[in-house]
Amino acid sequence: MALERVELFNKKEFLSFLLLCSFILCYSLLINFQNYKNITRFDSYIIDATVLKQYAKTKDSKSYQVLKLKTDNGITFYTGAKESFEDVKGKELTLEIFAAKISFYEYLTTFYAYSRVQTIHEVITLKQKLNSYIASEHDSVDITNIYQALFSATPLDKDLQTTFSTLGVSHLLAISGFHLGVLSGILFFLIRPIYKFFQNRYFPYRNSKSDIFLAVAFSLFVYLNFLGSPPSLLRSFTMLIIGFVLYDRGIKIISMQTLLLTTILLLVIFPKLLFSLGFWLSISGVFYIFLFLIHFKHLSKIWQFIIIPFWVYILMLPLSLTIFSNFSIYHPLSIIWTSLFTIFYPLSILLHLVGFGNIFDGVLESLMLLAQNQTSVELDAKILLLHIVLSFISIYKKSFVYVLITFSFCVLIYAIYHIS
Repeated sequence: MALERVELFNKKEFLSFLLLCSFILCYSLLINFQNYKNITRFDSYIIDATVLKQYAKTKDSKSYQVLKLKTDNGITFYTGAKESFEDVKGKELTLEIFAAKISFYEYLTTFYAYSRVQTIHEVITLKQKLNSYIASEHDSVDITNIYQALFSATPLDKDLQTTFSTLGVSHLLAISGFHLGVLSGILFFLIRPIYKFFQNRYFPYRNSKSDIFLAVAFSLFVYLNFLGSPPSLLRSFTMLIIGFVLYDRGIKIISMQTLLLTTILLLVIFPKLLFSLGFWLSISGVFYIFLFLIHFKHLSKIWQFIIIPFWVYILMLPLSLTIFSNFSIYHPLSIIWTSLFTIFYPLSILLHLVGFGNIFDGVLESLMLLAQNQTSVELDAKILLLHIVLSFISIYKKSFVYVLITFSFCVLIYAIYHIS
């Protein structure tokens, strides 16, 4: 008979945890405020940053370029450049920014600062080398951008963002827990036979699961830092570590307490995540998976595997439409694309490694054509608020789960009606 796993916190322990988190949050905010004062102390500030995005924009009959940049310590900001400014996407710049008048709130979110570019660093980074290698295997700029988003967390161009939002598969191109799970599985099966070979000869007394997990976690940590710690991937990596620690100590993992612990810890250590849409969408996806597993844990693993993609799609739809508004008749097919992606993602990694990364280019181009007949389906914020309230009540009352799923189906019918 298996031992029942215990809950993470009782009420007293949870209050103590919140008190500790309050101290951590104060310290994190103090560090951020000190960095903010360094930037705004004088009229201008010299800063090194990597260009994440570069695109043209026209305002009041004037054309110019917009650059989105990120520093090594996580400061994200926008600046402008002349229309004739060269393509510097992915490169590191040294800029003099004029940010004396930005507020602390703007610093924590994303601010715009006038700037003067001083140096364009021509040193090719490892990420640039990876992106160049990916580009060498494709003829289409759009297809190249898709694979760069998948493998190096390069931001998608605006038009591609709209295309995949219309198809309901934006989450597949934003590296998150889904991708981390696939990578974890690949690393486990690569490391396990090597570890077993040496364990049988030199250290049979070691716990193989713990050692292999540490090797996998370290590899993923290196990858996380290489990508610049995107919020959704940071959430999933943190949850992976917390989940293993809890499992190793006989504490229940599939619990809203686990998700709450992860969310609170990340927010108090990285307060800027409070303003990250990607972070909250990632949290929402896990929330609905946990909601299903909590209330329908009696179902077999096969049925859970089949139902969860439908479940997550339906319950995330109100959030998707409220935030992005993009919809098409092919949007519900994202359930199928998501299931197939489990095979496509590791296979595309292998194909790029052996020089055949362009095999699926035609398929991806055909998929993107489906997004041409898009429509805008806007939901009132009150509908989203009601959806969120029903979601939280459903944690405690299973009867509200059926109300929630019915409500989400009504949203789907409403979206489909707007197409016809």
